[in-house]
Parts: sequence; C-alpha cells; structure tokens
Amino acid sequence: MAKNDIKVALIGNPNTGKTSLFNQLTGLNQKVGNYPGITVDKKLGVCKLSATQNAIITDLPGTYSINPTSIDESIVLKTLLNKDIKASPDVILVVADVENLKRNLLLFSQIKDLEIPTVLAINMVDQMDKKGISIDLSLLKKELNTEVVLISARKNEGINDIKAAIIRCHVAAKASPLCGINSKVDPDYFNKLKEISPNYSLYELWLMVTQNNFPETITKKEKQDLLAFKEDISKLKKYQHKETIYRYQEINKILKKTYIIDKTKATDLRGRLDKVFTHKIFGYLFFFLILLVIFQSIFDIASVPMDFIDGTFAQLSDFAKSNLPSGVFTDLLTEGIIPGIGGVVIFIPQIAILFLFIAVLEETGYMSRVVFLMDKIMRRFGMNGKSIIPLISGTACAIPAIMATRTISSWKERLITILVTPFTTCSARLPVYAILIALVIPDKKILGFLNLQGLVLLLLYALGFVSAILAAYILHKTLKIKSRSLFVIEMPNYKLPSFKNVFYEVVEKTKAFVFGAGKIILALSIVLWFLASNGGDSYKNAAQNVTENVANQNLNDEELQQRIASAKLENSYIGIMGKSIEPAIKPLGYDWKIGIALITSFAAREVFVGTLATIYSVEADDENTTTIKQKMAAEVNETGGKLFNFPVGMSLMVFYAFAMQCMATLAIVKRETKSWKWPLIQLFGMGLLAYVASFLTYQILS
Repeated sequence: MAKNDIKVALIGNPNTGKTSLFNQLTGLNQKVGNYPGITVDKKLGVCKLSATQNAIITDLPGTYSINPTSIDESIVLKTLLNKDIKASPDVILVVADVENLKRNLLLFSQIKDLEIPTVLAINMVDQMDKKGISIDLSLLKKELNTEVVLISARKNEGINDIKAAIIRCHVAAKASPLCGINSKVDPDYFNKLKEISPNYSLYELWLMVTQNNFPETITKKEKQDLLAFKEDISKLKKYQHKETIYRYQEINKILKKTYIIDKTKATDLRGRLDKVFTHKIFGYLFFFLILLVIFQSIFDIASVPMDFIDGTFAQLSDFAKSNLPSGVFTDLLTEGIIPGIGGVVIFIPQIAILFLFIAVLEETGYMSRVVFLMDKIMRRFGMNGKSIIPLISGTACAIPAIMATRTISSWKERLITILVTPFTTCSARLPVYAILIALVIPDKKILGFLNLQGLVLLLLYALGFVSAILAAYILHKTLKIKSRSLFVIEMPNYKLPSFKNVFYEVVEKTKAFVFGAGKIILALSIVLWFLASNGGDSYKNAAQNVTENVANQNLNDEELQQRIASAKLENSYIGIMGKSIEPAIKPLGYDWKIGIALITSFAAREVFVGTLATIYSVEADDENTTTIKQKMAAEVNETGGKLFNFPVGMSLMVFYAFAMQCMATLAIVKRETKSWKWPLIQLFGMGLLAYVASFLTYQILS
C-alpha cells in the first residue's frame, strides 16, 4: 500500500448491494484475509480513483447498527474505534438501499457522529421509478451535511461519482456529527464524558462505555474513567433507548423534506412471489426442485469437461514417461505429481457449477426466503432460521460455514450449528462421491429426464442434511446451556443476478478450493510416491521373488511386470501401513489400498481420490488403463471380482457422508468454541457413526 492511498471502509446493512459495489470498485484486484486475531474473512480491494490516486477498500460485514448483537457485527465497531494510523479508515463509504433509506440512515447517523469523513451511496436507484420514489438530492446533502451519491451498483451507474466523492471527502476538513446526542439526552452527563479525553469524539467515548469495547491506543487512566460511567447500568440502557428514539426523530424530519414515495406507482411483484416461495407447502417443494436441478446439472453438464481433463492428465503422464529420461525425477513426476494434481483438477467443472448455483440463489434474494422458510423447522431441532445459512454454505466448505455462525446471537444455537455443520456435504466430498458414483451407479435416465447418478448425489446431500438435523435435535435435548435466542431476517427485493458478482464469486471460491486442496494433495502425492516406491528387503527383492515363483513362470512379460509392480507396492512402506489397518476395515469391504486413502484423506477428504491415483499410478503398468476412473474400475478384489462394486462403493460413500475427515475443520471448531472438547466430540462421534453406518451398508448390500 502506497503512503498516499486512501483507506476506505465499506459499511452497510445486509442486502444493500455492498458486495456489488465492492466488485464494481475493485474488479479482480481483491484479496481475502482475516481480521487480526479473528477467524472471519475480510475482503480488501484496490480501486483507482483517479490517474494519481488509489484507494484501499475494506468490505466490512453487514450490520444494522454500530451496537453489535453478534461477533460478526462487532468487527465493524472494532474497525471504527481503531486509532492505528496504518489500519484506521480515512473515509467511510456507507451503502444504503433506496427503498429502506429510513432504516439505513440509523447506521449512517451513528457513523457520522464518529466525526470520520463519510460518503453516503444510495444504491438501487434504477428501481426508483418502479417504486414511485423521488429524492431531492441537493437538499438531502445539505440536511445530512455529507457527500451523497445516487448509484446502481448492478448497472455500474454512479461509480465515477463515488470515486470523486471519496477524493473530495478525504481532502475536506474533519466531519461534523449529525445528531449530537449530548444536547438531547442528558447534557451534564455527556459533557462530563467528553472531558475524559480530547483524543476521541464524544460518540466514540459513548460507544466505549456502552459496548465495553476499548481501542488499544487508549490510556489506562482513560479506560478507568470510562469504566466508572458503567456503574449505573439502568441509566446506560435508558440513554441508549433515548438515543435511538432521537436519531429516528431526526431521520424522519430529514426524509419528510427530501424523500417522497408515490404508492400509486409502486408494484407488488415481491409480495406475489413471496406467497409462493415462502408458502408452507409450495415453498418447500420449490426449494426441492431447485436442489434437484443443481445436482442433475453437476453430472449432466460437467461430464464432458471432466472426461476431457481426465484424459488430458493421463496423456500428459504418458507423454512425460515416454519423453523424459528414466530416473527418480521422472517417476516422481509421472507417478506422483501429475496423477495427484489431476485428482483435484478433474473436479473443477462440478465444483464451479455448484458454486455458480449458490451464487445465483444469493444474488436473486431467494436465499433469504429459504432462511425464513426453514426457521420453524430449525427451531424444533435447537437451531433457528439463520442456521440454514451455515448448513447451505457447508456445501462449499465447512470452514467458512462454521465462521458464518457468528451471526447467530444465541450461544447454544450457535454451538449446535457449529457441531452439526460438518455433516453437510462439502465440495471436498464431491470428488469422492463423483468418482464412486461414476463407478457403481449406471449412467441412465429415469422417467426419461432424471439422471440416476445425479439423483444418487442429491440423496447423499439429503443424507448429510438429515443427519445434521437429527444430530442437532440430540444436542438440543442433551446440552444444558441457557441462552437467549433472537431471530431477525430481512427479505431483500428480488433482482436479476449480476453476472460480474456471480463470476467473481465462482472464480474466488473455485480458486480457493483448487489451490487449498492442491497444496495439500501435491505435498501428500510426493510423500505417498516416496512411501510407495521404497521399502525394506522384501521390497528390494520383490522382482526376484516374483520371477522365481513357479506360479508366475507361464506369464508373458506384461503380466509379469504387473505382478512385480503389485508385489513391490504391497511390500513398500505404504503397503505395510495399509496392511496393518486392513483387519479393521475389511468388514467394511475395503482393502489395504483403500485403507491408505482413508488415512491420508484425514488431511482433507478430496485427498482420497488423489491418493488412489498415486497408488495405482505407481502400481499399474497397463497402457490400456490410463485414467484414474479406468484404473479404479480395473482393480480386482481377492476373489477376482471388481473391488469397487456396488456394496463397496455405497459403503465408501456412506463412510464419507459421516466421517470428520478434515483437520482444518477441527482447527476452526477449536478456535470458534475456544476448547478442544467439542472438536474431539465431533471427531470420535462422527468417526464411530461413519464406521457403523458403512459396516451395515456393506453387510446388507453384500
């Protein structure tokens, strides 16, 4: 960051189009990090304001007020009270929705009283004519005493005006407060509060008292003096209530002069759609149909690019083997690195399609209806409607989904949601399901249009969701935790999805999956290749023992080499590891090679496919089985039949539906709950459930 870059904090209520504006201002110049000491994502982006001036824009979590009710919202307060020159914002950009301006201005009035230069961007102005809304912009600027810009982030209107307003706001003098609560609530009380420190505005000091949130720059004496104001709690609550009433009185006065709604022009399309999407019967039916379309698309649309990627990596491995000199490096490349990376890249089409649908549902405003729809169901199982967001987000990744529980104010409901979210089928399970379904489920249509493989995938996702609900019910009945429950959800307007927002979301999340999983799989592929390519005396003498064995004397050269490769793998370090756990997993239908994949996939579930790709690449010497799917399909069990048959395939899918095979998720649960107790309960509880369920599945289907 250059010294003259303007630091801009982007703030607004949820569903005001904040993300759309952030994407318009920053484009692809974005990066995701964590707030210091907090496991919540923050987005940073670079915006070119003019030929000589850039801005660093931080997209803060959505909040209705500076007074936080959740951990997620508390980040906004911490950022605004931060006096660190390197981190504190130079300009606040508040995003408001033109249809909900009154409610949005409450947050704006609080920020304005912090005396930080502020720009108000009123978004979705393309809807003004349809809603019969008119605004006197010049008078509104005068009344609010700030820069006000009308924009449509989705249509890229007013973006240059925002950039110019940020520059003007930055060079202007220190901002003045909007409401000035000291003269209206209790002048004597607030005058004494202001005397504590000249380093902070009156409203900053008031927030420190009411929210018990102190910046690192505050002195010990200042903090002690502020704590003295907290002694009379009833007075604080009374003054907070008075403050809110006064703010709305001022906002109403301003809007009465500047903001007019002609209700005769307004249309009620939203109301008519809500009657369908939130209906107690049709709402659930419509949601199920959406899920059915998603999972049918994952197989039908993705099959062609997946086959192409699979074949390309197989050809790349063969090309490298044929054109590079024989040696350790070539073996590592062709048997370890290329198959391992191919085991991740092959699933990019399916994962991108999943993220695409989720992004579209969020963009259209439908996801909020799902939250409202599911609240009654969730409450019966110890959660609330907001819990559905982590459960749905968990289809992408459990880690951000668990962090998304920070919006849930009740500790008990939040804890239950954290503990059951890993049951939801995440994108890391998708590669495992996809390869196993392709091996054991026929690719045929039911009723002429339903793909059987897509239907099985939908049932696996449903199994994860139902398991999460049942586990939540058990926890709700067993956890003796008293906690207050609040559920507030806003129904945003329906809108067509922004192509740019959807594109950025899909690219960002797919890239995070590929590089996150890719690093793990690449490292493990190298380790696995080494363990599979080295061993003790039995490994070193494998070729001699196989050649001298009378039973192998009638084999041709190709069959003999295959037998030698298998003997080497079985006697390698990794073969010994697999053999040691084989007795425990044999009742599930698994052999020692699958056992190795189960062990390594604890790092991340998607490693299962990459591990088998590496193992079979080390073992196989058959030019007719080049792709990972072909190698797995050709694998035989001890009776000479297919190893990956229907009982084994279903047993593995059930195992991964329940098993807690993800170290990163365990680490996040520990950080969010501040205890190892809960992640250990998850690990052993889900592991035991996975073992029993997969055992029953294999034994019944066999």
